[in-house]
Amino acid sequence: MEPVRRIVDGRRADTVQRLLTAALDEVRAVPYSDLTVRSVAKRADVSPATAYTYFSSKEHLVCAILWQQVQDLPAPQAKPRRSPAAALADAVRGITEVFTREPDLSRACTTALLTDDPEVRRLRDQLGAELLRRVAGAIGPMSPTARETLTMAFVGALVLAGTGYLSFEDVPRKLAKVTDLLLSNPRRHPKP
Repeated sequence: MEPVRRIVDGRRADTVQRLLTAALDEVRAVPYSDLTVRSVAKRADVSPATAYTYFSSKEHLVCAILWQQVQDLPAPQAKPRRSPAAALADAVRGITEVFTREPDLSRACTTALLTDDPEVRRLRDQLGAELLRRVAGAIGPMSPTARETLTMAFVGALVLAGTGYLSFEDVPRKLAKVTDLLLSNPRRHPKP
């Protein structure tokens, strides 16, 4: 799917960064229900029309902050002689630390990531691809069923943490248990 809006270089990139910084400040300052693209534009000292040139909605803005922070994460370090579960826990820990570090952002993302905005869908797909890249780098090739199961477990864990039923700090440990279960008996989990 082609993105509706593309971020460009130069002065425009500076405007986008100002909007993302202002959006994070706004997420920290007001309840998510009160956040608007207009309020972020005002905080960034740009016109609302300019903000809407780059971001289709407040959900798009919030998800763009998350995507930027995930992109800024260092790659997980390969450590020899580790169980797949421990390697997976390390691989996703960086992503969950973004949520732990920014609790207001995590609450906002819990809602924003569920919208059907095409730009949010694109960012959600990019986040999923990054998760799978990290998982594959940590535990190696997996069957499509195992990959899908881990993705669903991760997304479910994020929703549970975002709604307060689980702490973000617990997500890596919980996913390690899922990994142990998936990898404990490969015959139970055939390739489709």
